[in-house]
Amino acid sequence: MNIAPGKTEVRSIPFDQTRVDRLMDEAGIDVLFATSKHNTQYLLGGYKFIFFAAMDAIGHSRYLPILLYEKGGPEHAAYIGNKMEGGEHQNHPFWTPTLHAACWGTLDAANLAVEHLKQIGKSAARIGIEPGFLPSDAYMLVRKALPDAKLVDATGMLESMRANKTEAELEQLRIASELITDSMLATIAWAREGTTKTDIIEQLRREETNRGAHFEYCLLTLGSSHNRAASSQAWKKGEVMSIDSGGNYHGYIGDLCRMGVLGEPDAELEDLLAEIEAVQQAAFSKVKAGTLGGDMIAHAESVLKASKVAAYTDFFAHGMGLITHEAPFLMTNHPVAYEGTYAAKPLEKNMVLSVETTMLHPTRGFIKLEDTVAVVEPGRGGLALTALPLTRIANRIAKGNSGQSDLSPRGEEPVSVGAKLFSPRGEGGREAAG
Repeated sequence: MNIAPGKTEVRSIPFDQTRVDRLMDEAGIDVLFATSKHNTQYLLGGYKFIFFAAMDAIGHSRYLPILLYEKGGPEHAAYIGNKMEGGEHQNHPFWTPTLHAACWGTLDAANLAVEHLKQIGKSAARIGIEPGFLPSDAYMLVRKALPDAKLVDATGMLESMRANKTEAELEQLRIASELITDSMLATIAWAREGTTKTDIIEQLRREETNRGAHFEYCLLTLGSSHNRAASSQAWKKGEVMSIDSGGNYHGYIGDLCRMGVLGEPDAELEDLLAEIEAVQQAAFSKVKAGTLGGDMIAHAESVLKASKVAAYTDFFAHGMGLITHEAPFLMTNHPVAYEGTYAAKPLEKNMVLSVETTMLHPTRGFIKLEDTVAVVEPGRGGLALTALPLTRIANRIAKGNSGQSDLSPRGEEPVSVGAKLFSPRGEGGREAAG
């Protein structure tokens, strides 16, 4: 289905056009040439084509969605997609005035993009591309067909575009976090003595899928082992379980880690997790608009440094959204290879962070908590769960019905003025320490 420019009016633009235009201007970009699935999804208001949700490869090539957006010129916007996406448009029309649902690979998609740029008079423009998501054959076609154009790396600009979430995005992230956490709690309750890591991971996949989440991975440890890969290792009485899973809800990531123990946790286990929780709470206390990202990191690291478990414990925080590591980037090469470019910048309203503290205990195993927090206005109601009563930290993981217990720090949670901690459904909204 090809719809020529000018034949369709601009529908409601699903992103903050003023903000995007400003970011493009600052980056020296005239036209966006977005090709990653996460950025085309964002620019299309949440749409992604289900046929290529799991794999891009088809025939001799691959799926290459392209969203073209001219700064200040939404009437010239175009979406270039697979031939089967014409039906998607018929049922739920794309906002772009031009649609080319006609492609099966990278070269035909890139060629249609080039022709569109020529038609709107942008063959010599500064075109913002995604180098990591533009296949080499498509790049070479564009470079040869538009010799007067300047191809600009738009990666940073697009990351900034997604950094501050809308209320709808925050809700998607909250739901994703709830679904993943609910699934982990159910899986801990389901597992028995003798259940293998492979079986536990498969059960978690079913739990997440049945709740409407898209399962992506599970990193699991049992007992004293630090190995998080699937295996035939079986859970034994008295051993801890670290269950770290990522999944998504309509593309938005839930990435959390919870702990369980087969039997009742002893005092040492409770104290070890309390050390981790102290670091988590230290980080939460600095998650507020205006705080430098690096100051939040430094405060959490200072609390960890003073802890008796510092020698074998690590702290890390990163941005979350449509992908698991996105703006704000707070730490350099720790462990993912990117620069902590936001460490010297203030946190802003509606940024979302994953905060995680990991202990590799020499005898008790892999002990970790990972939570997702959103920067909200002090005193603001925040997300839907915030209005519900605060709950005890010990309820972070509900007790199972088959001998498994939660392994969570003791005591009541302090109230936050700056961060919203996503919590399991039914526990009530929990704001992080402020």
